[in-house]
Amino acid sequence: MTNHHEAEHFDKPEPTTSRGAEPGTDPLTEQNPLTLRTAGELADALPYLLGYRPGDSIVLAAVHEGDGLGNFGGRARLGIPERPEDWPPVARETARSLIGGIERRRGKPDGMIVYLSQEPKGEETGQQVMERLRPLAQLLRTSCGSLDVPVVEALCLSGGRIWSYCCPGHGCCPPEGVPLGVPGTSVLAAAATYAGIQVRGSLDELRSRLSPWAPTGLEQITRIQEQERALDAARPDIGPRILAAETRGVVAEETADLARRVLARLAEAPPVGRSVSPDPQDDELLAHDEAAALLLGLQDRSTRDRVAEWMEGEKAAPALRLWRALARRCVGPYADYAAAPLTLAGWVAWSLGDEFEAREALAMALGADPQYTFARLLHRACTEGLDPEAVRRCLRQERADRESEEEAAGDSEPSRTGDRTGEPGESGQLEAPGGPEAGTAAASADTPVAQGRPQPRPARAARRGRKRPGSGPTGGSPHPAPRVPPQTRRAGRRGARSGR
Repeated sequence: MTNHHEAEHFDKPEPTTSRGAEPGTDPLTEQNPLTLRTAGELADALPYLLGYRPGDSIVLAAVHEGDGLGNFGGRARLGIPERPEDWPPVARETARSLIGGIERRRGKPDGMIVYLSQEPKGEETGQQVMERLRPLAQLLRTSCGSLDVPVVEALCLSGGRIWSYCCPGHGCCPPEGVPLGVPGTSVLAAAATYAGIQVRGSLDELRSRLSPWAPTGLEQITRIQEQERALDAARPDIGPRILAAETRGVVAEETADLARRVLARLAEAPPVGRSVSPDPQDDELLAHDEAAALLLGLQDRSTRDRVAEWMEGEKAAPALRLWRALARRCVGPYADYAAAPLTLAGWVAWSLGDEFEAREALAMALGADPQYTFARLLHRACTEGLDPEAVRRCLRQERADRESEEEAAGDSEPSRTGDRTGEPGESGQLEAPGGPEAGTAAASADTPVAQGRPQPRPARAARRGRKRPGSGPTGGSPHPAPRVPPQTRRAGRRGARSGR
């Protein structure tokens, strides 16, 4: 594609689980290859390569040669850094990560296509965006080239127009760019429609489904305030009970039982149709006090691991809706509690084959808590194209072990599920969720929770040098105690957070 006067042929985009790929959504078939002849057709193919319209993004799409045709391979997508000084390391790391991952699975790609997509800001024009991003495009080209993978085309999409950074200047690319075609009118779009495949909107639309409610009107502001009050009211009851070893298992059972009831309610709700989001209906079916109890209970990571078992079968789809709904309830000062439901949403989406939502949900979970180990492990496994069945086997075994323990204990002893508080995979391996018995991780009299002071998240507390409950020489467990909400009002939380 460095020669704009020759057609470039691409048949079926290879199903891949690399970052940015959407397995199972490729509209083309090996029996019916399509020819993408122009930069406009390549640009129109972008949403079908990813499964959504990427918006403000860097996208790399690998190309593998075979039988005279170029097959799309692994893809990578990330946001365009705002600061140009961040571009060199981002370009190097993105190229290294994508090419290295592809090379491990199927050999080094023969070429790379680069897309830069960004809309003009303020009075900026699309041509000015193209020129502003030209150094980033060059960095991506040299980063791929340094790994012996040439960039065969680099496109900028902005303001409804396309520019090529690889154009040799023979008059095929005017300075003002080439207008983008009407979305959905290309040959590839027709093939996708015939195959029953649709582009699922933009990345922003997905993120809005997983983000806390926004104060967009008086009614929504009232709902946000009511949810905050419900969380404030539930915190003094549930927090200390999670920290106390003798009651942690009871809280785990209560949380799981409540989640099952809400799950059944969502499953029994009348369908809203394929073109309508079920989110508003789900929000109405989940009461504020129920959401508060579930969010607080899921801060016990062993409880989170237990409900992560709802990853397949008839429970999976309503479970995904529940985790989305809970992520939307992490309003105000409770935003960082979204790590648990976002991780669960990402895990279930990945287990169901929706890598697009899985990657974004897990990335958002890491945004809420960068040290959330379960999200880090799942995100790495998902982006590197691993099979989620390995994690499913771990969770099935965890469930079987727990049921065997409960059966052996009989009715005379409560379940010990809630006593396991270790974060999964502390060794860096993808292990079965759950950890060793926490033993004596109950809150002592001088813990922040016991004294009513704000308690930072475990990872941040560790960076400050503070000891977490159960982590010292006499704590009885090498694993962190559950992250429990503080016992102070919101002003105390904000004061604590400002020093993190």
